[in-house]
Amino acid sequence: MTLTQKEIMLLEDAKKQEQLCIDKYNKHAEVAAGPKLKTLFQTMASIEGEHLNTINQLLSGNVPQVPTGSSSRSRFDQSGYKGDCPDSAKQQTQYMCADCLAMEKHASSLYNTSIFEMCQPAVRDVLNHIQKEEQEHGEQLFRYMSDNGLY
Repeated sequence: MTLTQKEIMLLEDAKKQEQLCIDKYNKHAEVAAGPKLKTLFQTMASIEGEHLNTINQLLSGNVPQVPTGSSSRSRFDQSGYKGDCPDSAKQQTQYMCADCLAMEKHASSLYNTSIFEMCQPAVRDVLNHIQKEEQEHGEQLFRYMSDNGLY
């Protein structure tokens, strides 16, 4: 697969965004007060690592297979997050979650633009899959914040 200069630029931007997501989630996981939040951040960092690997594959000229009907949703705690945030950590937790939610909104927007700019349908499909998972991350962050009175 040959990429245009514009496609390379967009994928390089996505690569930087994925690395930022990994770094932030790992940093926030280190100081998260609630065990479910710590696990949530660690899970998201792992999934962002998969996204980074996918972007690197695209940049090297390979289009990875996108699992059909698959998403990251099944990797998250479906029982909810209520009561995971101690009162003493509410302010810091709200800040970290809001920071990550804004980051996910930006990542999703970046993928939205990139999808429109890609020439090959297979590449658009891969980016669409990643964008869906970024949106699921935002959903999980919103659920955590909502369940703990932080939104």
